[in-house]
Amino acid sequence: MKFYDEAALKVQAGNGGRGSTSFRREKFIPFGGPDGGDGGHGGSVYLRAKEGINTLADFRISRTYKAPHGEPGGARDCTGACGDDLYVAVPVGTVIQDVDTEEIIGDLTQAGQTVMVARGGKGGWGNTRFKSSTNRAPRQHGSGLPGERRTLKLEMKLIADVGLLGLPNAGKSTLIRAVSAARPRVADYPFTTLYPNLGVVAVGEHRSFVMADIPGLIEGAADGAGLGIRFLKHLQRTGLLLHLVDIAPPDPAADSVKDARALIGELKKFDTKLSRRERWLVLNKLDLLPEAEAEARCAEIVRRLRWKRPVFRISGATGRGTEALSASVMEYLEKNRK
Repeated sequence: MKFYDEAALKVQAGNGGRGSTSFRREKFIPFGGPDGGDGGHGGSVYLRAKEGINTLADFRISRTYKAPHGEPGGARDCTGACGDDLYVAVPVGTVIQDVDTEEIIGDLTQAGQTVMVARGGKGGWGNTRFKSSTNRAPRQHGSGLPGERRTLKLEMKLIADVGLLGLPNAGKSTLIRAVSAARPRVADYPFTTLYPNLGVVAVGEHRSFVMADIPGLIEGAADGAGLGIRFLKHLQRTGLLLHLVDIAPPDPAADSVKDARALIGELKKFDTKLSRRERWLVLNKLDLLPEAEAEARCAEIVRRLRWKRPVFRISGATGRGTEALSASVMEYLEKNRK
């Protein structure tokens, strides 16, 4: 199934049922008075986060959701049946926005979390409600209120503890394959990863975290170059970013430091808060260079970037250094969760 992280849909709550105009007509009871019942309330529309749904692809097919209307009232003070509420399942991590007002209606970050997006209309009053000392035979009734209608924009943001950030072919997918059971596509050409991937990294018994791999960025992504920055939103929920840098790029003329700075600039253009989040430097592909040359290259990159945060040297292809990286990430996450 193709990955969709944005969708638009229309929701319409049910209208309230019409009230009844009725009078008692029973033998030996003259002037029985009004006995019209109220109409039933219309059904409301809810969105509920559900585990196991990883894309908004279903909303590319079904774009309109309508809740049932309330039934009209009846004689003998019978209230009409209310319309059933409609519950629509969405992925965990879905942000719901009203297209017309641009209001954020809800942010569903946990399974089972529910938000009402359209309220059903109230049922109209029957003529019994209008009875008074001066109006003993009312003939009016309420028509029932219409249900709310809304056009919604759904935006899914992956729920992950750690996000991988880097240029195309930096080795992000290879790393997530090395430390988790996730099997994203890996190849030796840029933009192999077209959609985000999630992997659960186990670090000892009952200790694990979720890692997100998003398509790589290039300079000018904020202006639409490459795959653009549309997938960066999936890093906004993460607590830690791992910035992967290829120490042995395929193009000998490529400057890893310059590319890393350009990527940080694109991050700032997208979200300044995200650019200030805790970010560790991960120097990848040690296996492609002799050990002495690899160490010299790593030291040069750290020096030119003036990096003050943690630095890790790994090889995603061979698994070298990945266990230490995973253990350090787990310790950081446990410390900050507390």
